[in-house]
Amino acid sequence: MDMTYSAPGDAYYTHGTPAERWERAQMFFEAKEYTVAARVLSGLVEEVPEQTGPRLLLARAYYHSAQLRGAERELRIIVERDPVEYYARLMLGRTLERQGRAEEARSHLRVAAALAGDFWDA
Repeated sequence: MDMTYSAPGDAYYTHGTPAERWERAQMFFEAKEYTVAARVLSGLVEEVPEQTGPRLLLARAYYHSAQLRGAERELRIIVERDPVEYYARLMLGRTLERQGRAEEARSHLRVAAALAGDFWDA
């Protein structure tokens, strides 16, 4: 017997194939329903942890819904796997800045700028 608890309404967030949930999450994100998008994406990321796209969108949804620790966690995973992932570096820097961690953010922003071909003195 399966004793896994699912909160009422969880079926909506987990229903469908991964491709259907990906589309649903993108739709919520585009509608600026970031918290709902994050709920859909968190299950999807658990199911396909190797894929960068859902994890990056999850990080963006967390960022836009002020769930900065969640955004930082997901972005660090991406950067650890792919150190030259420009947008993840940029977002990680912005996320750290938003948390008041400017010194830590600076190195990520410098790497992002270099990857984009911009060189700045900060």
